[in-house]
Amino acid sequence: MKIKLMDIPWDKEGIFIDRPNRFLGVVDIGGEIMKIHIHDPGRLKEILYPGNRVLLRYAPSKNRKTSWDLLAGKVESQWVFVHSGFHRKFAEKIFCIPEISPFKDVTELRAEVSYNKSRLDFLITTSNKERIWIEVKGCTLAKNGVALFPDAPTTRGRRHIEELIQLRERGERAAIIVLVFRCDVNCFAPNCETDPEFCRAFSKGIERGIEIYPLMLRYEEGKVFYTHRISVC
Repeated sequence: MKIKLMDIPWDKEGIFIDRPNRFLGVVDIGGEIMKIHIHDPGRLKEILYPGNRVLLRYAPSKNRKTSWDLLAGKVESQWVFVHSGFHRKFAEKIFCIPEISPFKDVTELRAEVSYNKSRLDFLITTSNKERIWIEVKGCTLAKNGVALFPDAPTTRGRRHIEELIQLRERGERAAIIVLVFRCDVNCFAPNCETDPEFCRAFSKGIERGIEIYPLMLRYEEGKVFYTHRISVC
């Protein structure tokens, strides 16, 4: 199965040089050294290293210091999409396509819903009035055929799982959507080596009934496609 979710064309290909901080990169674009915005705060070490090829989108604005957004980086024969600002949009598109949505009979979809001290990505209501609280994560790291999240310690990510566990204990449904941008994997697992605390929370969440949906997405020719769901390792 291959279903187009969005057109996200790139404007220039560049060569990555450096990453002075989490959100700033330096790239050679046709011989001109430019600063670019990196939306994903993860480490991305297997993608953002000197000499690697990257795809960029021109996005000038008076309110920002850079005119370019990083969209994707080359990993072997694939372009791995790394702009996390689109994650909620991808998930919302998936929820609205019945043949690929993990949730059926959706009658209401609310984004960025407050719970405790956080904003969870979505709250879905179904036709039988069931509520499903959802958090969306993007995964760009892979090792030995396994998609891994996170690629850096994430206190925020652990807190979201703990809040989903609280919601489960109140009798509500809770789910994590993992958008996997690596086509060279067979299953998904929490990255226990990088973040043991997140790993423990993830395992506890599964025990308490949090639903996990790792969904494979591909970035090809300026388009993002849904292909299939993979399993939890």
